[in-house]
Formats: sequence, structure tokens, C-alpha cells
Amino acid sequence: MSTRQFRIGSVIVGGDAPVTIQSMCNTPTQDVAATLQQINMLAAAGCEIIRLAVPDMAAAEAFSAITGASPLPVIADIHFDHRLALAAMQHGAAAIRVNPGNLGGSEAVKAVAEALQKYDLPVRVGANSGSLPKEFQAHLTAATATEHDELLSEALVQSALSQVAEFEYYGVRNIKVSLKASSVPATVKAYRKFADRSDCPLHIGVTEAGTPAVGVIKSAVGIGALLLDNIGSTIRVSLTADPLQEVIAARRILESAGVRSPEPDLVSCPTCGRTRINLVELAEKVEELINRIKAENCRINLKKIAVMGCVVNGPGEAKDADIGIAGGDGKVVIFRRGIVEATLPESEGFAALEKLIRANTSPKVKSTV
Repeated sequence: MSTRQFRIGSVIVGGDAPVTIQSMCNTPTQDVAATLQQINMLAAAGCEIIRLAVPDMAAAEAFSAITGASPLPVIADIHFDHRLALAAMQHGAAAIRVNPGNLGGSEAVKAVAEALQKYDLPVRVGANSGSLPKEFQAHLTAATATEHDELLSEALVQSALSQVAEFEYYGVRNIKVSLKASSVPATVKAYRKFADRSDCPLHIGVTEAGTPAVGVIKSAVGIGALLLDNIGSTIRVSLTADPLQEVIAARRILESAGVRSPEPDLVSCPTCGRTRINLVELAEKVEELINRIKAENCRINLKKIAVMGCVVNGPGEAKDADIGIAGGDGKVVIFRRGIVEATLPESEGFAALEKLIRANTSPKVKSTV
């Protein structure tokens, strides 16, 4: 979908810019050292924009030290007190996230809008199923189960459009929007409706998705459906977990939706009665290796790596893999493009594969965008 385009710090958002990954630190923002440590860890994992909670003035003032050292643009997350938004902008925030409905009235919204224009910063607004205006909540309470998702999606859209209008009234145009519910169908419906009615870039995700066991699946279904519709400029996978897991899941969703190249695509076969090696452990070790290499700020110059359980069918089934490993009775073979290059004891297989993978890595070139 064609949308407005602007910058959040050094990152271009909207228009034809790539979809970017966001997460949110769970450290106390005023703890500058801990927050920067987490930002750096998330940046190494692939996070591109970071958001920090600003519950008080100490957190807002900490932005001066944080933004000066952060490798990522830092968004200030503000609720209830517009003075915190003003302070965060003054102290270097690259953008702010607010709900104009809880800032304290029209004069507060006007003050924030004027500061956004003064510092030339974008704002993210958005509706959340847990914070809709009372008139929408009343309709939802009375709705039947079959009506609920449709009414909720429309309520999210109407609420978000109203928030956009409040800032546009004061001349603010660089607005990003989110419309999140814990219901995947309602979330997807809301984003699709909004994309048909506005050209604001969209920050997509499923709110309160839960623990990784459930939350990754809900996020993949919701975010993936929207990405396949070409909807979304930034994404966050909201998990009850370490933010690192959010970033890894977001990266995999973008790769699975074809929005990004996997770098590399790791394929592994399901186990069956022919499996004679510990395939699950081996596949997990290769996955961890790939994540570790990426965290070292290196690029793996392979399109596909295969971890297969059957030495007979493995190289043939994965003949499109750049390199792969397949197992037999206590032995493994290493292959390239379906051609077996070496047969080794199972205990030596992972080390041999790691050596090949690392031989095909190079340092990442830092983006100047």
C-alpha cells in the first residue's frame, strides 16, 4: 500500500522503504547503562528501532544520555502526561508514541503538536482494544460473539482515524498508526480497513500476544497475513518474554512472508522411523550457530542450509541447499547442492558444518540510510 514516508532518526519509514523491526526495552529507562546494554544486544539481533517507556521525568531526561550512545533511533512511549512528551523530545527522542485522548485535553495535544513541528519529529498514534473510548466499549459489551470482531475492528479504525485527525488539525503530517487487539481476526480486519481509508504508515502487530509458545504463532498469523497484503511499515512481535525473542521472531516472520531474504534459510526435515541421529539437537545447534554469527555482526553468504535426518534421501531432497548435513547410523554426510563431499562420525558432524558456514561469512556493511 502506498503511504506517506518520513524518517525516524536514520531509518526511513513508509512509502517504498523496507519493513523495519521494532522492540521495546524492559529495563528502567533511567538506568542508562542497563538500557544501552539491552539496546546494543537487540541491535545485534536485528532490531532497527527501539522504544522506551517514559513513566516519569527522570526517564524523559535520561534520553539525553541514551540517544547519544544508542545505535538505534529511540522512540519515547508516553501516556497521560504531555509534559513527558515535551521533555523526551527536548532530550533527543527520535519520535514519540502517544494517545492524544489521554494527554490531558486539546491544549496538551496542541503543545505536543507544536513541539513535533519544532523538532521535526514523527509521532505514532494508535488504538488498542484495551483503551477504546467508552462509547465503543458499550457497543462491544452488547455484541454477540459473531459480531464482536467486526465491531472491534471498526472501533479501532474509528478511534485511530480520530487520533490522526487531532494531530493533522495542528499541521502534523508525519504520523504512524497502530491498531492492535489480542484477537488476530479483529486486528487483521482493522489494519485492512484502515489501509483503505488512510495513507499513514502502519506499525503492525498483535497486542498482548502472550508467551512465546502462543504469542509467536498469533503474531505470525496476524503480521504475516498483513505483510502478504503489502500492509505494514514497521512491526513488533509483542511477547511476554525477553525482547530478544521478539526480535528473532519478527525477523523470521519477515523472512517467511518473503519480505526479507532469510540469510540463510534453514530447512530441516521432520523426524521419522528412518532417523538414526539426534536430529532435533543438531538442527537446534545449527539454528543457534546462525543466530550467534548474526549477533557477531556478520553476514552468512548462503541462501539455504539443510539439516536432514536420512542419509539416503537427505542430499536428494535438499539438493537446492548450498550446504547441508544428513545422518545415518552414527554417521553423517556433508553435501553441497546434493553432492556428498564427506562422510564423518556423527560426533564430528556439527563442527565440520560450522567450519563450512563460517567460511562463507563476511562482516556486515553498516547501512548509511
